[in-house]
Amino acid sequence: MSTTVSGKNGTWRNWGGNVAARPAREVTPASVEELADAVRKAAEDGLKVKPVGTGHSFTSIAATDGVLIRPQLLSGIRNIDRDAMTVTVGAGTQLKRLNLALAREGLSLRNMGDIMEQTVSGATSTGTHGTGRESGSIAAQIKGLELVTADGTVLTCSEKENPEVFAAARIGLGALGIVTAITFAVEPVFLLTAREEPMPFDRVLADFDELWAENEHFEFYWFPHTGSTNTKRNNRSAGPEKPVPQLQGWIEDEFLSNGVFQVAQWVGRAAPGTIPTIARISSKALSARTYTDIPYKVFTSPRRVRFVEMEYAVPREAAVTVLRELRTMVDRSGMKVSFPVEVRTAPADDITLSTASGRDSAYIAVHMVKGTPYQAYFTAAERIFTAHEGRPHWGKVHTRDAEYFSGVYPRFGEFTALRDRLDPDRRFQNDYLRRVLGS
Repeated sequence: MSTTVSGKNGTWRNWGGNVAARPAREVTPASVEELADAVRKAAEDGLKVKPVGTGHSFTSIAATDGVLIRPQLLSGIRNIDRDAMTVTVGAGTQLKRLNLALAREGLSLRNMGDIMEQTVSGATSTGTHGTGRESGSIAAQIKGLELVTADGTVLTCSEKENPEVFAAARIGLGALGIVTAITFAVEPVFLLTAREEPMPFDRVLADFDELWAENEHFEFYWFPHTGSTNTKRNNRSAGPEKPVPQLQGWIEDEFLSNGVFQVAQWVGRAAPGTIPTIARISSKALSARTYTDIPYKVFTSPRRVRFVEMEYAVPREAAVTVLRELRTMVDRSGMKVSFPVEVRTAPADDITLSTASGRDSAYIAVHMVKGTPYQAYFTAAERIFTAHEGRPHWGKVHTRDAEYFSGVYPRFGEFTALRDRLDPDRRFQNDYLRRVLGS
């Protein structure tokens, strides 16, 4: 087990660059036993403990001045059970490694988000999701997990074993213990046909229910200051496989979506007045295309332009109203918004603090490029989201606290009671958890 400190003067920073922390020490355990020991030793030294994945959260959910646990040695596939159709992986496994390993075995997750840099435990603990009519977040695909609690006990949880812990710990915010392994439901690898095409914003809003109902996975990006969106529909396909040709893929996914977009963001930062024009050009740069490939190649895409993000889940039936209010707010405010607004959906699930817990949800995400002032835009957007009982993504910027959450999560008290039982001394506490869960 190595104990190290990262960054300049031992400072840890997140991917978005908006959160920094200086842990007293860092530990990279090579086994679950070493991790349990590190938790017990932290308790002896009176230090808090926090695991950190790849830092893709924009909140300070992983920040600590105590012991920072890096789970990268707890990674890789532990077991594939083809009868039960499950795979068990170490918590520090990055989603991209899991996707590749599963594809080699002829298997796949059912649904996933659009970024695959995160660790499986970081992604699930914060409620990372993609879009789906029937298929939910990554955490909704969990069949079992292993958790090291505050006193160093290793708990195995599933619907049959410690079911009340299982109900909450699939999206546990790092508050209930440290996840060391996760068992996911998998299925034989399948093909998806993606259809990407520009569509007027008003038409998307008018047909939103239909577009949602007719497609297994529907999402779209709206470019503020324009009446344009880029829509994406992913549906299962009998084949044949027809991937995006390599050069075309590079031009569309790297050059346009990352390279030109980055330059456009730089220009927009230097001269905000040019943003509406850039937005109009950007919204027209991406042309329609259709391709068929295995799931992770369709669901995920590289994101090299660094940004800061706020995302709220609202009841699905409120989505169109919220989007109209968002457009009105941007138009009236005189703000210059250079990043598209992303809209996705998820079916209701049964996870205690899932943003889709107990209700069909639509996700609306606003972004600003790293380094630009985002407070005014995010504050105005958040006002709209919260007026519709929005639930913020646990890993993205928001200003909500425990009092607010107890109003929008019917089972909030169930979660905090479980935390009292599993972590009475608040070994896993930090400022973020104190705010969102209460002390």
